[in-house]
Amino acid sequence: MEQAEGKLSALVDAGIALTSEFSVEALLARLVEVAAELTGARYAALGVIDRDGEGLERFVAHGLDAEQRAAIGDLPRGRGILGVLIREARPLRLHDIAEDARSVGFPPNHPPMKTFLGVPVLLRGVAFGNLYLAEKEGGADFTQDDEEIVSALAAQAAVAVENARLYEAATRWSRQLESVNEIAVSFAAESDLHVQLDLITRRSRELLGARLVAVALPQGDGSLRIAAAAGDDVEGIVLPAGSKTARALTRRRGERIDDVGADEEVLQPIAARLHARAQILVPLVVRDRPVGVVLVIDKEGDDPRFDDDDLRLAESLAGRAAVAVDLSQRVARDALRRVVAAQELERRRLARELHDETGQALTSILLGLAAVETARDEAELSEAIGSLRELAVSTLQDVRRLAVELRPKALDDFGLLPALKRLGQTVGEGSALDVQVEARLGAERLPPEAETSVYRIVQEALTNVVRHAEARHVSVVVTRKNASVSVVIEDDGKGFEPERAAEGGGVGLLGMRERVQLLDGTLSVESSPGAGTTLVLDLPVR
Repeated sequence: MEQAEGKLSALVDAGIALTSEFSVEALLARLVEVAAELTGARYAALGVIDRDGEGLERFVAHGLDAEQRAAIGDLPRGRGILGVLIREARPLRLHDIAEDARSVGFPPNHPPMKTFLGVPVLLRGVAFGNLYLAEKEGGADFTQDDEEIVSALAAQAAVAVENARLYEAATRWSRQLESVNEIAVSFAAESDLHVQLDLITRRSRELLGARLVAVALPQGDGSLRIAAAAGDDVEGIVLPAGSKTARALTRRRGERIDDVGADEEVLQPIAARLHARAQILVPLVVRDRPVGVVLVIDKEGDDPRFDDDDLRLAESLAGRAAVAVDLSQRVARDALRRVVAAQELERRRLARELHDETGQALTSILLGLAAVETARDEAELSEAIGSLRELAVSTLQDVRRLAVELRPKALDDFGLLPALKRLGQTVGEGSALDVQVEARLGAERLPPEAETSVYRIVQEALTNVVRHAEARHVSVVVTRKNASVSVVIEDDGKGFEPERAAEGGGVGLLGMRERVQLLDGTLSVESSPGAGTTLVLDLPVR
């Protein structure tokens, strides 16, 4: 009587202990330990049945040390006596496992086991798994009392497993919501596509528990290139037009592949390169236009397969990635249109100057040559040659000025400071404006893109000063600040009201602001009528 009451008390305590576990993994480990304690079994295990209901996808054991586990090798998958419990889902007691005709024996290095008790763990009437107990203390058989106690424990465990699953699902949903919010905030604060895709792949990998998550973007020839990945260094790998990933782009629907090696559509060399055993493919679709594919490869753990919940989550996250790709493409197209428009305006200006100034100068030279040919004496000839020489020198200066505006040679050969000084000298010679250029850039040159950007903006600013400021002096100071370049351009001209200029888009400021915005920089203007103008520019250096 006392023994029965003791076991009942232990069963109640065990039920309380199980329901206090919020992790399914920790719960299963605790369950087999408690089952062994209540029945006096030397060995206990719990096999979790796979989604097909034909084998075991997980096996949690108690009573074996790490050395014994390593010697046994692969965990059981549900054959023999274990398979009987999977198929019949009812308690089973044996005096000697080896004597049962359904037994298939033990693998090498497995400890000897005779007595056996197996009890199913049912969740809402469906078998979740089975509890296995072996080698009752003293060599005795497991009793009816043991079977009833373990069955009661299994019922309590089923409730605890369901609660733990719900808790993990709620926690997972909370993490998903946090990740989605983080991604949304990133879209508002970050325009770099690679940064956005890196965040999406990292968060997707965490939420899906995957070994690898990657985003592949089309290249125009039917193939895709992996643009971002989390879990393995696979960026840059090209997936051919005939690959299953490329076909997912045209099919425009998500797909789960449980066995990559058995799928006839999968290009096995590519799968081998990605070490893929199972995967999810989800196309990125925006307004019925495919823009890429998300690849989710191998669930972490013993079973690499994903389930339908994983597919739905991957599709949700793919929708975020599609927005990022579409936004980046639209920004890139808009930036390209603005650059092309600016180039066309510049070309029209240069064409007009070539026609109105250089063309007229060359016409004047031709007329001067006619004067040389018709000179009647030495004096007329000398005067005609002198005029012709002045025209040639003036035309040469115009051509050099246009060449500098197109692409200054000094910028390529010597760097930003010599090019800016030459620009200041050229502007001063053509306008009688005193231009002072100073730069504190350090010994290391800026990246070519940054040098070109700073040069063009200073060039545009000096052109505005010449055309509108009526200034006598202008200074240009360029300073490098770690990851940025600061440019201060100050003149003593007539000044203006920045607010009115901004409303009307005057004095060339609109073009400068657009150029600065394209480079993710900032431009501030300080000016007032009669007090000159100061432009302060800050550009990031990538």
